Amino acid sequence: MFQLLFVLFIIIPIIEITVIMQVGALLGIWPTIAIVILSAWLGAKYVRQQGLATLQSVQTRMAQGEMPSEEIVTGLMLLVAGVLLVTPGFVTDIFGLSLLVPAVRTAIANQVQKHIKVNQFGAGAAFNHSAQGNVYQHETTSEPFTSSRAQANEPLSHHQGETLEGEFKRKD
Repeated sequence: MFQLLFVLFIIIPIIEITVIMQVGALLGIWPTIAIVILSAWLGAKYVRQQGLATLQSVQTRMAQGEMPSEEIVTGLMLLVAGVLLVTPGFVTDIFGLSLLVPAVRTAIANQVQKHIKVNQFGAGAAFNHSAQGNVYQHETTSEPFTSSRAQANEPLSHHQGETLEGEFKRKD
């Protein structure tokens, strides 16, 4: 982790400064500054546009009852692209612009999804009804949907399978 932070905060700015100085010597200071500002503005514009499209896609998939995992990864990559494009410099702009290309994002998303392990049933929850009212207890166990009461053949709730309706008033 230290090496990654070292690269991000020390090496990349040194590379950026070196490239900006070389481009500035080649084109002049004002065209170089204009290119850096223009790339940040255009990058932010395209990140916003593609981000809104990704958000709409996430909402559509969730409305259909599907998990929008590809869209979430795409959204994270667009966030990284936005940060890279707003950061002054040419090297970060190149990486940021490459993340705006859908084919590049798809290739990276496929690689990332290979390394992600999804645990859909990580913890069980039990709802108990007591004299004080309904009490929510969350118990983390090694097996999904099991608890110490379930293992002792005790019911998880007095009203298991029924829907209880009523009003709720919180007293703190």
